[in-house]
Amino acid sequence: MNSDARLVQGNEACAEGAIYAGMRFYAGYPITPSTEIAEILAKRLPQVGGKFIQMEDEIAGMAAVVGASLTGVKSMTATSGPGFSLKQENIGYACMAEVPCVVVNVQRLGPSTGVATAPAQGDVMQARWGTHGDHPIIVLSPSSVKETFALTVRAFNLAEQFRVPVILLMDEVVGHMREKVTLPAPGGLTVIDRCKPKVSREDYYPYRAEEDKAPPMACFGEGYRFHVTGLFHDESGFATEKPDIIEGQLRRLHNKIYRHLDEIITYDSERTEDAELVVISYGGTARAVARAVRLARQDGYKIGTLRLQTLWPFPEKAVAELAAAGKKLMVAEMNRGQLLLEVQRVAAGRSQVVGCLQANGELIRPETILNKIREVL
Repeated sequence: MNSDARLVQGNEACAEGAIYAGMRFYAGYPITPSTEIAEILAKRLPQVGGKFIQMEDEIAGMAAVVGASLTGVKSMTATSGPGFSLKQENIGYACMAEVPCVVVNVQRLGPSTGVATAPAQGDVMQARWGTHGDHPIIVLSPSSVKETFALTVRAFNLAEQFRVPVILLMDEVVGHMREKVTLPAPGGLTVIDRCKPKVSREDYYPYRAEEDKAPPMACFGEGYRFHVTGLFHDESGFATEKPDIIEGQLRRLHNKIYRHLDEIITYDSERTEDAELVVISYGGTARAVARAVRLARQDGYKIGTLRLQTLWPFPEKAVAELAAAGKKLMVAEMNRGQLLLEVQRVAAGRSQVVGCLQANGELIRPETILNKIREVL
């Protein structure tokens, strides 16, 4: 991929961003509207010394990604609604075993088979809680083609840094749209590789780490012998039922994320200082919000925006500061109010919170958001 400006599809930017980040293994199963990612990588990965494999189903695709990552290869899969549901058990395994990988979910209208080609943002809560048990997760959401490239690279960086599955939560609008962009040249974006052990093979404990850190990760085939399991385990990797060890492991899994929020959470805010109302959005919906807010400002309304790039961990601090300042908050999203619930929780009655919600298979139009702004103010 050269650095000249060109017309690029969102799914293509995701595939190229993954290669840029060093991804060399992809396993998955075709499903609209993510299939272009697989199609592009089937061609591109062999060109850069990587491997592409279409598995028999979504479950196997996720399992192959976990296995490949354990050998030291940056690995990814991509899917949509029904396939994302099938991947959840192995996403949980990767959380427990601390296996870095990236899962792309190009959302479509659901539930169930829904409408395969229709945009939606109904997987926000599934991305956070789709697999069972208390587990940390990182979820990023791009709003443009260029940002899809950058956040794909960032997803791999975070996965490797924190040894956690990272979900790139796109939507059909962003995945299938095309924009003129200049993709970064090699070296233009930071690429992080996993931390390798500095001790001898005899002294290596695969899950020995500080209270809020991910342990260094040896790779299968490098001579380090260690055990990997989805069971609770001690620092040797072998299963345990001792309550104190279980509590300590679960605490560290959360601390390695929640003590590093400033390194993980990113968002854009505009004109919130004088705003009476701040519109919170993410993904494709943020594009309609940007247009609506420009129109509202022209009409004399004092409106600001908070566009989230990181959905999970939820940017509580940013939302809480707006609520404490007495700003009215509106959440625009293509679902029945999934992120709206989080904003209401954080605002905790300190400010009015309303939703501009739509889940009918069409992008929310700027006029719809503008009418809601006029209604609130």
